[in-house]
Parts: sequence; C-alpha cells; structure tokens
Amino acid sequence: MELSGEGLAGFFATVMPHLDERQKRVVAGAMVKALGRGGQARVVEASALSSSTVNRATREVEVGVEVSDRQRAPGAGAKPLTQTQPHLLLALDELVAPETRGNPMSLLRWTLKSTYSLATELQRAGFKVSAETVRLLLHDLGYSLQAPAKETEGVSHPDRDGQFRYINDLATDFVDAGEPVISVDTKKKELIGEFANKGKEWQPGGNPERVSTHDFVTEAGRAVPYGVYDVANNEGWVSVGDTADTAEFAVASIRRWWNQMGAARFPQATRLLITCDGGGSNGSRVRPWKAQLAAFAAETGLRITVCHYPPGTSKWNKIEHRMFSFISVNWRGRPLTDLRTIVDLISNTTTSTGLTIQAAHNPEWYPTGVKISDKQFAALPLHTHDWHPDGNYTLAPSRATANLAT
Repeated sequence: MELSGEGLAGFFATVMPHLDERQKRVVAGAMVKALGRGGQARVVEASALSSSTVNRATREVEVGVEVSDRQRAPGAGAKPLTQTQPHLLLALDELVAPETRGNPMSLLRWTLKSTYSLATELQRAGFKVSAETVRLLLHDLGYSLQAPAKETEGVSHPDRDGQFRYINDLATDFVDAGEPVISVDTKKKELIGEFANKGKEWQPGGNPERVSTHDFVTEAGRAVPYGVYDVANNEGWVSVGDTADTAEFAVASIRRWWNQMGAARFPQATRLLITCDGGGSNGSRVRPWKAQLAAFAAETGLRITVCHYPPGTSKWNKIEHRMFSFISVNWRGRPLTDLRTIVDLISNTTTSTGLTIQAAHNPEWYPTGVKISDKQFAALPLHTHDWHPDGNYTLAPSRATANLAT
C-alpha cells in the first residue's frame, strides 16, 4: 500500500517536533530509502527540510548510522566567539583583572562591573558580545561573584603569636585549677525600633515584615549589648544597656555575670582571667576600665588578671565566634522593636553544642568622659606582667581602692 503525500506530510508533522537535528536526518534518510524511487523529492516536500539536508540524510543512512549523542559532526556549528574574535578574552580580562583596581586608566574603575557594563565596554571596543556571553567567559577565566573578605589585619603586632600563646597558656592554667576564664566584648550596637535587620526569616508568602525605609535613630535610641562568655562552661551573660558603652558599663556587666552566674559556678574561685580586645570600653589604655576592675576586685576578693588581644585580631576573641555569632543568627531578619524583644532573643539563643545565655536590661545611666588622675591611677593595685605589660596585668583585691572608681 503506497503512502499518500498527505499521509507522509502528517507523519513528519507529528514526529519532527520531538526530534533533535541528528534524529531528523536519520528519520528523513530512512524514509527516503523506504519510499524507493522518487522518495527524496517526496520527503523534501513533506518534511519541509531542504534538499541538501535530505541528500545528506540519505547518504548517512546508506553508509550506516552510528549510535551517538552527538547532533552535529565534529567541527560543525557556529564557531566560538573566542575563535572568531581572538582578542576578546584578553580584552575582558584587562577590564576585570585585580591589577586594574585603583588604576586610573581602567575603563571601569568608577563604574559597576556588571556583565551588562562589561559587554557595553567590549562593544565600544569593537567586539560583538552579549552580557550572557560575558558571564560565561568570566567563569572560563576563573572569575566568580565574591564579596570582600575581612582577612587583612593591618599592621601586625610584633609578638602577635607570642601573645596568643601567652593567653592560651594562662587560660589553660586557670581552667585546670578550676578558676574562671571569661571572654568579654561589646556586640555591635543595634537600632531599637521597626528597622530592617540583616538576614531572612520564614514568613507567609508575599507578606514580609514591614519596617522603616530609613535607619535614623529615634527616641528609642540604640541597644548596647555587652557580653561575658564563660570559656570552660560554654555559657554567657549579656547586659543590654541603652546609654553608652563606657568602662563603668563594661565592668558592671561583668559584675552582674558574677552575681547571677559566676559566683555559683565557681564558689571556690580566688582568681579571674579576662580576655578582651585592646580597644573600646575595655581597652588596654583605658584608665577607667582598670579603676573599675580594681573596685570589682575589692568587692569580690578576686585577683583579676586581664590579657588583651593584639590590635586587629578581635576575631580571635572567643566571645565573637562562640556567642555573638549565634545571637546574630538567632535574630536575623527580625526587627528589634524594643529592649524586651532584644533581651528575649538573646536569652533564647542556643546551639547544638550546649550554649546557654542569660540576658537582662541594664537601665542605669553611665556618664562618658570620666577621667582618672595620675594620682588615682598610681594608687591602683595594678601589677603589670613581664611579658608585654601594656596588654597583660593583674589587679589585686584591695579595700583601699574599693571606692576609687566612684
């Protein structure tokens, strides 16, 4: 039974949309062979393929078609732009290479280096290229979208590693003796109110939390979270103030930790080791910090040793990556509407390794600009260590200095 022209056209109309280029040639060539004499002209008419394509398909079927995933013969198809425009990769690399950063001759020094701006600059240079092609070529060149990484620590302390070892050895001695070791610092100050907070949180679709479009300080002010992290017991305390981050506030936070948690945890303690940064309210050069610690030592009878991390190494302070980082994760994407919310979010921060945190609002007002005279400072029971005395010192409990800081 001979296949009619209408039936042949219907066959190709049904089959062809589901085939790739190579499969279409196989089907067309096989049909030419099946139809016999005059089959090639009929297939050209019914399939809408060109006569040259049907000719090629017939020859491929006659010599035998190998099973393959390849649609085109090797070397067939459009040539890559890097071949037709041999200087394209070099021109693109010159635009985005790190060496051009800060170079006033770089075309894109003052513009956003998006794929669209890069494509525009390449087109101005005479290349024919799209933004999507630029994206693919950037990957081929080894580039990827990256944010700046905070790793450069500036001028290195001459005995940076030595100070790290010194702190570690002291902390080990204290822990082995059952004495408390705490890491302290002020967490980033946070705006109080309906303000955006970094991160995302699950919400009903299309119903995100509505917050203010501008981050201006309101009457609610800022929250000042000062943290104390117990290194040996993986637990912490955070005092949330709302005035200023002063030395008096910092030591008051340590005092509250001791009264709320530390004294019960270390009932036999005679010493306390504090590790902290070298700047801020607990800075190594801040006299009120040392005066307040002297008063705290007199109150508790504890011999207080302080070790400061070298400049530019705050990320090594344990409170940063063992406590503060988890607080930030816990309240991500949530506006910190009031102090109660902030305290609750901090208090509910836990980890799979057992971290627990207690927190409370500190409503006290702490004046800034407090000065400690040379005479007052000289009267402190301050004993500097032989190893870098500027960053390592001990305050002995002395009743004579109990009220010196007030």
